[in-house]
Amino acid sequence: MSKLQIKSPVPSDIEIAQSVDPVPVKQLADRLGILEDELDLYGKHKAKVHLSVLDRLKDQANGKYVVVTGITPTPLGEGKSTTTVGLAQSLGAHLNKKCFACLRQPSQGPTFGIKGGAAGGGYSQVVPMEEFNLHLTGDIHAITAANNLMAAAIDARIFHEATQSDSALFKRLCPADVKTGKREFAPPMLRRLQRLGIDKTDPDQLTPEEAARFSRLDLDLSTLTWNRVVDTNDRFLRGVTVGTGPEEKGKTRETGFDLTVASEIMAILALTNDVADMRERLQRMVVGSSSKGEPICADDYGAAGALAVLMKDAIMPTLMQTLEETPVFVHAGPFANIAHGNSSILADKIALKLVGEDGFVVTEAGFGSDIGAEKFMDIKCRYSGLTPNCAVLVATVRALKMHGGGPNVVPGNPLPREYVEEHLDLVEKGCCNLAKHIQNMKEFGVSVVVAVNKFGTDSDSEIDLVVKKALEAGADGAYPCTHFAHGGAGIADLAKRVVEVCEKPNDFKFLYPLDISLKEKIDIIVKKMYGGDGATYSEQAEKKLATYEKQGFGNLPICMSKTHLSLSQDPKLKGAPTGFTIHIRDVRASVGAGFIYPLVGTMSTMPGLPTRPVFYEIDLDPATGKILGLS
Repeated sequence: MSKLQIKSPVPSDIEIAQSVDPVPVKQLADRLGILEDELDLYGKHKAKVHLSVLDRLKDQANGKYVVVTGITPTPLGEGKSTTTVGLAQSLGAHLNKKCFACLRQPSQGPTFGIKGGAAGGGYSQVVPMEEFNLHLTGDIHAITAANNLMAAAIDARIFHEATQSDSALFKRLCPADVKTGKREFAPPMLRRLQRLGIDKTDPDQLTPEEAARFSRLDLDLSTLTWNRVVDTNDRFLRGVTVGTGPEEKGKTRETGFDLTVASEIMAILALTNDVADMRERLQRMVVGSSSKGEPICADDYGAAGALAVLMKDAIMPTLMQTLEETPVFVHAGPFANIAHGNSSILADKIALKLVGEDGFVVTEAGFGSDIGAEKFMDIKCRYSGLTPNCAVLVATVRALKMHGGGPNVVPGNPLPREYVEEHLDLVEKGCCNLAKHIQNMKEFGVSVVVAVNKFGTDSDSEIDLVVKKALEAGADGAYPCTHFAHGGAGIADLAKRVVEVCEKPNDFKFLYPLDISLKEKIDIIVKKMYGGDGATYSEQAEKKLATYEKQGFGNLPICMSKTHLSLSQDPKLKGAPTGFTIHIRDVRASVGAGFIYPLVGTMSTMPGLPTRPVFYEIDLDPATGKILGLS
């Protein structure tokens, strides 16, 4: 039973988090049946869990699989992470079910920029929330290091190919052993020879022409898509010039930085199934094309093994807990509007084995059903082989009023009075957005239960109206939820319905098959998920789609990169719009991760800091060492 001491009014998130004493993570692991040699401790309250758990429990039946998504949110967010945590607390601490929550690791970009944290909120949080929101166990730093090593390898090769003759380049790539005088190909080099169709394993057997083909990647710089990354919102890094030092001999070029969570390596971490799979995915990452139009991959640079070494600890999920001692896996953090927006397959798989047949795993998909949940179904479920038993859709009166014509909601500004007073007309008009998201989840054959995340300013009549409209739209249940203010007890009715729904069979299906063209897949997403008429393409996007299909990548799923603030590409277009088209300005291939991602409208892979960033509020108390202001 919950040990929470509920206070009213609800204190700040960090006050609540620091008011509890989490159980030692070793004790939590013992409760779960995790063995001592399957655990690497990172302090008292977090630990890495080894993938060997999966081998030991391979014959164990999986638990029930619940995905939490949402309607189109306001810029403030509607509480999906809070609902994920609260639901897990209710299932575990109040319904006495074995339960795990699986969440993404927050990026420090939004943490210090616009958001402040993503550990849930109120009495539904992951603790210690300071550790959750900051460095945790260093996974994002490992991804940054691996990504930037790849970037350095690319630029170094560009430089050496431009400054050396064919024979000199070949000799330096395959130097003679100082003792034996013999030259040998490293394993990545042998794989490159195989890709080139050169059936030789002895460097001295290659003809000068073959040696030149092997040595020169001949990267067409106009096709290079690999950027450096950093885990800080820094708009001035969107475009940079590299190679301006005197030793680079004028080999300058324009490039840029992405946020670390937008890196393909982050997506690989989230979508991999084991170490071998991760190693192979890193190997096949495509960074550009040769002048002949052939794909050039990370393995051509010989870097994949080193990248895997940098990621060897990051592949293990991190074990933490909620305020009510429900276990949580925190692993991977791809953004949903830039990448695929889901925590890792491995965290979900280990959790499903640990809870067993009668248990539950609650995992979160980023933003609305049109973005994170669609990618959960069409990308994550394809690569994991897992299918959800139930979807929980988070809605708020606040967001529905916005979709019904309410004034703009601006972070940092007080809410307009329409959002703190009863306005049933705005709620009713806005429920078209709720109905569309329910319909979206039904497209996948999954049962939907709506969590109406209740705020103190919501009237009972407004809540009742949302519940009524959700049921009319085909939801399998809809419940007011006060988990922010009351923890797991505040979402118990919804949790009971989730248990019931998970016992019912569903008819899960993907939105599209893989054996159709990339444009056909995009068209299906736009029409079925967004409610639009189709897509238009820039000349650059048309060219890249044709190139990727010619290179053999046309059978990959689609990961749309678009705004989360509207079903369309226009953040100002609210409700459930129709009659619009989506414009694809560019397309990139994450071949290692396993998807093609079109860039819609003006989506940026490097956000900027606002005028008044959250870091103004964050400080360290010199007397106690406690972190202040994080929320």
